[in-house]
Amino acid sequence: MADNALVRHFENRIPEMLEFAKELVEHESPSTDPQAVNRFSAFLRGVFEAEGATCEVFPGTDRGDNLKLTWGQGDKQVLVLCHMDTVWPVGEVARRPFRVEDGKVWGPGIYDMKAGFLYTLEAIRAIKQLGIKMNRKLVMVFNSDEEIGSTSSRALIEEEAKKSEFVLVLEPSVRGGGLKTSRKGQGTFSIQVTGVSAHSGSDPERGVSAIGELAHHILALHALTDFQTGTTVNVGVVSGGSRSNVVAARASAEVDVRVANASEAARVESALFGLKPTRSGISVNVTGGMVRPPMERSEGIARLFQQAKAFAAELGFELTESATGAGSDGNFTAALGVPTLDGLGAVGDGSHAIHEHMVIDAIPGRIALLVRLITEMG
Repeated sequence: MADNALVRHFENRIPEMLEFAKELVEHESPSTDPQAVNRFSAFLRGVFEAEGATCEVFPGTDRGDNLKLTWGQGDKQVLVLCHMDTVWPVGEVARRPFRVEDGKVWGPGIYDMKAGFLYTLEAIRAIKQLGIKMNRKLVMVFNSDEEIGSTSSRALIEEEAKKSEFVLVLEPSVRGGGLKTSRKGQGTFSIQVTGVSAHSGSDPERGVSAIGELAHHILALHALTDFQTGTTVNVGVVSGGSRSNVVAARASAEVDVRVANASEAARVESALFGLKPTRSGISVNVTGGMVRPPMERSEGIARLFQQAKAFAAELGFELTESATGAGSDGNFTAALGVPTLDGLGAVGDGSHAIHEHMVIDAIPGRIALLVRLITEMG
C-alpha cells in the first residue's frame, strides 16, 4: 500500500476514532483506585480480544491488574507499552468533559496516555483489514501503575522486553511531536534525622537539633546538582520539630534525584547513603533509591529513530527527537539494552495539566508510522 493511501485510511477513520477516544477518557482510571483501573482494563481486554488478541491478566494487590496481550504470530516479537493509569481522580471527567474543539481533543488523560490505546488498536485493525504482512508477533503490556513507579508491573515489562527485538512506548510526544530517545533516571529518597530535644530557653545546651543537622545535609545535597551532566538533586519536602521553644528531636526530608546516565546515578546514590552525622547525639537514616534507571541514547535507539524518521518522511511529515527529564516504562527496557523508542503517542500538550489535549490532524500520520514500525522495522 502506498504511504499516502495508508495515511488516508486513517484520515477516513477520524470520526470512529474520536468516538473511541471519548470512551477511553470516560473510563476514568486513577493509579490509586484499583477498582477503577480494573474496570478500564476489562474494557480494553474486550476491545482487543475482539480484534483477535489473546490476553493474560496479572492480578494486582494494592494496584490494578496488569495485562499482557499477544496479537499475530511468529518466533520474534515487538513490544508495545501503554499505561492504563492516569493522575486524575474519578469525577474529573464530570468537571472537564471530553470535547472536540479547534482541531483538538480535550479530556483528562487523553494525552497522557489514553491516546496510546487508540493508536495501538487502529494499527492492529489496519494491519488486519488492509492485509499488511507481519513477520513477527505483537506483544502489548498495559500496566496499571506507571504514574506511581510501575512497582507491580516492572518485572512483567522487563521479562517481555528481553524477548523482544525492540520496544515502542506509546507515551505522548514531546511538545511539537518529537520522539523521546533519552530520558533521565529518577530516584526518590527519604532522610530521617533524630536529635535530642531540650527547652530552647532554659536548657538549649542539652539539645542537639535535628533541624540544624538536616539543614547541613540539605546544602550538601543541593551541591550535588550538576546541570552540565543533567543531574539535579532537589530536597522538595522538609518537616521537623514540635514547637518553636523546643530544640527539635526529629526532622525529615524527601529528595528527588534526576540523572542522565548510570554513572551519575551511582555517584548521587552513594552520596545519599553515605550521609553521616556531623555531631554526637545525632542519627541519620536514608531510605529509598533509584526508581527508574536512565534511558540513555544507545546505538540501537539511534538506529531505531533513524528508521522511524525515514518512515515519517515517506508518510509526509518530519520527525524529530528529544531528551526529557521525566521517566517512563521505556527507562526499564532501554536499561536492559533493548532498543526503545518513546513518545510515539499523541501529539499535543498538557501532561498532568488541565489544558491536556491531542491534535487531531497529527493522528493519521502517527498511526501510519506505528504500522510501519511494527511491520517493517528490520
